[in-house]
Amino acid sequence: MAKITTCIFDAYGTLFDVAAAARALAGQPGREAFAEVWMQVANDWRLKQLQYSWLRAVARDHCDFWQVTGDGLDWALVKAGLDDAQLREDLLGLYWELDAYPEVPEMLARLKAAGLQTGILSNGSPDMLAGAVESAVIEEVLDAVLSVEDVGVFKPDVRVYDLVGQRFACTPQEVLFVSSNGWDASFAAAYGFDTLWVNRAGEPMDRLSGKPGREAADLTGVAALVGAA
Repeated sequence: MAKITTCIFDAYGTLFDVAAAARALAGQPGREAFAEVWMQVANDWRLKQLQYSWLRAVARDHCDFWQVTGDGLDWALVKAGLDDAQLREDLLGLYWELDAYPEVPEMLARLKAAGLQTGILSNGSPDMLAGAVESAVIEEVLDAVLSVEDVGVFKPDVRVYDLVGQRFACTPQEVLFVSSNGWDASFAAAYGFDTLWVNRAGEPMDRLSGKPGREAADLTGVAALVGAA
């Protein structure tokens, strides 16, 4: 590994648990019907959220990630046979307060204590990201939160990855880019970043032009990987 000066993280699914909103509501009294299908809804919601971002990028039909998030949820609820406006409102509301994965705060603190630059690079809109960062109480261990809204196109467009060098004045080789999305890690590797794919679900690697340099089940080893143990 080249000398890493900057650690950049995808947000949703990497630092923040995107299933947390659905899981929280499934446990509430009166949500028995939703509790039976919440995992399906969470998975379909995330899949459509990503698919709509890719399709809009290809079609040059950009909107912000909040619109994509709502559209993906609507599709998932229809598929599950749920017509519940209050459920939709509650799920979207909780999306602004997603839990960080348990290892995240300590991992970021160790990186900062070692003098590394840290940041988020996400499809999320600035408001969405600000809400999640505040809810997870990790503002103090992040130097920047970068949103695709600065360039008006979703990942994996190279203009999104360009934002890192523009903000941190670093070369791609100085960046460790960490994502739970195999396609994101693959395209980031092709861009020139050193990459870590956080493969929490144990999925096979995507067949794309780039290949993540490393793979892990969670974020616990990031600090040691860059010498910040």
